[in-house]
Amino acid sequence: MSVFKDGLLKGRTAFITGGGSGIGAGIARRFAAQGARVALLGRTPEKLEAVAQELRAAGAEASCHPADVRQYGAVDAALCDAAKIHGGIDILVNSAAGNFLAPAASLSANGFRAVVDIDLCGTFNACRAAFAHLTATRGCVVSITATQATVPMPLQCHAGAAKAGIEKLTRDLALEWGRLGVRVNSVAPGPIEGTEGMTRLAPGDTRSHLDRRVPLGRYGRIDEVADAVLYLVSPAAAYITGASLTIDGGAALLGAGPFLDLMGE
Repeated sequence: MSVFKDGLLKGRTAFITGGGSGIGAGIARRFAAQGARVALLGRTPEKLEAVAQELRAAGAEASCHPADVRQYGAVDAALCDAAKIHGGIDILVNSAAGNFLAPAASLSANGFRAVVDIDLCGTFNACRAAFAHLTATRGCVVSITATQATVPMPLQCHAGAAKAGIEKLTRDLALEWGRLGVRVNSVAPGPIEGTEGMTRLAPGDTRSHLDRRVPLGRYGRIDEVADAVLYLVSPAAAYITGASLTIDGGAALLGAGPFLDLMGE
């Protein structure tokens, strides 16, 4: 259940990359429940259509745009199609991401590049392609990063570098685009249940150990991340730009310690 007044996004269109699963799909559900028209981008048409059908069944307007965020031309075309279908783009959410566990000493150059291409370059591609649409509507951007952007974490140098880049990109775009009426912010989730990232980073029996180490004593939920994003795109955040909002139950306060413990360091 959302803590926000119903209809908060009525009449607005949100374009969400990585919208076929995980946090991206959760954001799509929350936005649609608040009256938004939703355009979903992702690499797997079946996943996008499953989410879109769910939203339509609930009475929302939703469209699917299969594309790879690493391909600028495809992202640009998808945004143009979505704008034509829905009458413009008011909100861009960058949620597409790739990750895997790998020690830096054995991580290949191609593996490092793959994560940076999806997370950082993909975020830039979507922001750049959405620029004209967002200036026309005085819209806003929220990019999903992760606490790896600022907290050193084992087996995550590739993801950490990409997410740190997104947070810097967020501040730079906020500086450049603010006078044009476009706000740009980011959200950095920590341990969130039901996400592929946490399944990989803390698999199996390690879950209960990490729960005990998080100051709030539990994993977060996808809907809690979605509500944070909803806040940032709402009128309540009209004077916020260039910010990164951490959603992690206080886990970042402990640094990398819990994850080092899990790995027997």
